[in-house]
Amino acid sequence: MSLIEQEQPLLHALRQQDRTALLALGTPREYRAGDVVLGERAATSYVVAILGGWTVVSVATERGHRLILALRGAGELVGELSAVDRRPRSATVTALGRLDAVVIPGDRFRGFLAGSPAVSALVLKQLSSRLRSADGERRSLASESVLQRLAARLVELADRAGRRNDDGSVTIGLPLPQHDLAASVGSTREAVAKALRLLREQGIVRTASRRPLRPGAWGAPLTVMDTEPLRLLAGNGPPAPSDV
Repeated sequence: MSLIEQEQPLLHALRQQDRTALLALGTPREYRAGDVVLGERAATSYVVAILGGWTVVSVATERGHRLILALRGAGELVGELSAVDRRPRSATVTALGRLDAVVIPGDRFRGFLAGSPAVSALVLKQLSSRLRSADGERRSLASESVLQRLAARLVELADRAGRRNDDGSVTIGLPLPQHDLAASVGSTREAVAKALRLLREQGIVRTASRRPLRPGAWGAPLTVMDTEPLRLLAGNGPPAPSDV
């Protein structure tokens, strides 16, 4: 299971001249934490190229809950699917913190792809990678416990967005409140809080005092003291308790 793109971000994979030409098609824009960059079901087709910061990609479930599908960061594009197929947005993209981006009109993006086969191939590769990742997420939701999914998620966040400390621990630098962490593993905040408590009691993770992350959202910086037990639990560890 993976929230963060495993491939090299598309903008970083482009040749310098292609990247410059693509970004020149759009308008720079800054988003604040909590701003909606793209809205699920919206009939828009612009593409957003992320230059700095993080976004959360999520969908609303039939039960009214929120499921986080991915985190997208610097160098990545969001919204390119609707730009290509001209259908409504399949998910909501929200700024996790301050976000620096370039907004590219859909028609300009399509025209750029039509004249740039190499870039079109990279976009297709990115879409394929995201589809495979979504398949993995569905398997995880169907076959793993909350504790196992949480362990895998914490390992990923520590590996991809963590800051290593002098004692060997890793502090996760993304401002994810606990309800977002729960949404990223397809569970409730209560179940994730219970799983985190088990991990704290074993000395595997540590949380600090709660602090404001954005209007209406609070969270606690989370530090992974040792990733190896989490890797074991996420992969071939013992089964989690049935109520976690």
